[in-house]
Amino acid sequence: MGLFDFLSDKGEKKPVQPTQPQTGSASDFFGNKTQPAAGQPAAPAATQGESYTVVSGDSLSKIAKRHYGDAAKWHQIYDANKSTIGSNPDHIEVGQVLQLPKL
Repeated sequence: MGLFDFLSDKGEKKPVQPTQPQTGSASDFFGNKTQPAAGQPAAPAATQGESYTVVSGDSLSKIAKRHYGDAAKWHQIYDANKSTIGSNPDHIEVGQVLQLPKL
């Protein structure tokens, strides 16, 4: 689907497909292969959960509600992604890839 395909869709709205967890090696936002930082082991797959790419209008509580059924679990998402989000959990950006830990 191209950037302007929504103009010709005759008002039909298509649901946004959730991202699927990637298997194999990790990639950054631009598709480049990434490795864990030196001295840091890769997290076991059982604790990683799913990855989720932030879209317009998202908040950690909305993501938690959608994936866990409880908006109050936003803290778990924030704790797992502090290095990506930064010090302000209210400031997430479109395109950020967040890890959704298994609860």
